[in-house]
Amino acid sequence: MTAVQWSDGAPIYRQLKERVVALMLDGELKPGDALPSVRQVAADYQLNPITVSRAYQELVDESLVEKRRGLGMYMTEGAAEKLLASERDRFLTEEWPLVLERITRLGLNLEQLVTPDPTKAGA
Repeated sequence: MTAVQWSDGAPIYRQLKERVVALMLDGELKPGDALPSVRQVAADYQLNPITVSRAYQELVDESLVEKRRGLGMYMTEGAAEKLLASERDRFLTEEWPLVLERITRLGLNLEQLVTPDPTKAGA
């Protein structure tokens, strides 16, 4: 596994959870797939197993992952769709207004935003 740089801006368990969420959204983890064990993730990323457990527990609490006694953690059916809907909602309510404000402030138009080389738009 590649070395990971953890940010100081958020707790490590949250960053780990976001990495798992990204794997789900990108289709690298599919419904029914097993997540790596807590011990394996802790060893690979040099983390405390409690940190990994906390990240996994949040995924369980959100019904994105289910615990199977003695077998491990598995991605649930419908997890990707649920994540996509919540990520879209979060983008539209939290991120997009800031992006739109910046676009307006910079005086950009639609053509400039969708042209591969915006410096040539309208030229």
